[in-house]
Amino acid sequence: MFWTMMFIFIFQRLIELTVAKRNEKNAKKRGAVEYGKRHYPFIVAMHALFFVSLISEVAVFHRDIQPLPALILMTAALVFTQGLRYWSLFSLGKYWNTKILVIPETNLIRKGPYQWIKHPNYLAVVLELILLPLLFQAYVTAVVFTVCNAVLLLIRIREEERALKELCH
Repeated sequence: MFWTMMFIFIFQRLIELTVAKRNEKNAKKRGAVEYGKRHYPFIVAMHALFFVSLISEVAVFHRDIQPLPALILMTAALVFTQGLRYWSLFSLGKYWNTKILVIPETNLIRKGPYQWIKHPNYLAVVLELILLPLLFQAYVTAVVFTVCNAVLLLIRIREEERALKELCH
C-alpha cells in the first residue's frame, strides 16, 4: 500500500507541475505579474524533500501502516483532502499555479471552496503533509515538514495576499 500511495501522490505532483507550467505560459502571455520568486524554490524543495523523508523514514525504520480503525479514519481524511485539493484547483481553472502569478485587473475567484475559505488548497496541503506520514507512522517526517510548511505558508500567504490586493478587484 505504501508504494502505491507514493506513486499516486508523486504522480499527482508531476502532473500538477505540468499543468502549472502550461498555465504559467498562458498567464504570462496575458500580462501576469509574478510575486514570491524568492521563496518559491524553498517550497519546491520542501515538497520534494517531504517525499524523500517519508520514503526514507518508512524504509529505514520499517514503519508500518496504522492499525485498522486509524487506517480507515486517515484514509477517509486523505480522500476528503484530495477532494478539497482538486475542487480548489478546478475552481481556479486556468488561473491555478504553483507560483504566485496575478493578471492585473482580474476579479478574484469566489466560486467553489473559495466562497468560504481564502486558501483551500493550502489547507488541503497542510492536511496532506500531516496525514500521509501519520498513515505510515512516519512521525519525524510529519513533525518536521508540518513545521517547515507552516513557516513557508506564512511567507507565501502574506505575499499572495499582497499580490491580490495590489492587482485584483
